[in-house]
Amino acid sequence: MKLNDLSDNTGARKNRIRVGRGIGSGKGKTSGRGVKGQKSRSGVSGIRAYEGGQMPLYMRLPKRGFTKPNRAKFVEINIGRIQAAIDAGKLDAAKKINAANLEEAGVIRRAYEGLRLLGTGEIKAKIDIEVVHASAGAKAAVEKAGGTVTVLESK
Repeated sequence: MKLNDLSDNTGARKNRIRVGRGIGSGKGKTSGRGVKGQKSRSGVSGIRAYEGGQMPLYMRLPKRGFTKPNRAKFVEINIGRIQAAIDAGKLDAAKKINAANLEEAGVIRRAYEGLRLLGTGEIKAKIDIEVVHASAGAKAAVEKAGGTVTVLESK
């Protein structure tokens, strides 16, 4: 094979349609936009939500709930993921495990405002872990393996 033999697969590249280039092109005069009016002009996008003065559907539907603007963001980590990191040699089970250690080992990308330990998976290693929150199942699983869970106060 030579460089001059290389080509795209058939249908991989499509030519753009040149609109407004005469009636013979099939996309001339109004360029496929119908006739005159707001919808035929450029820059019109929000018109689809307009219902002729009637209250729009998105405003008629009930609003519920509340989104807290300064909600704390935690990193959720399962005990199975910690066990996998220990098995892979990324983490040392003998040392205390915290957000900084997990971040350094590449188990989590960033710590945000702390760790939240969840109970999916199983843990065999005896670990000492510091978290902001731990589920009851995760706490029970770590303690069953002979480890301890230290719950820190969140920032």
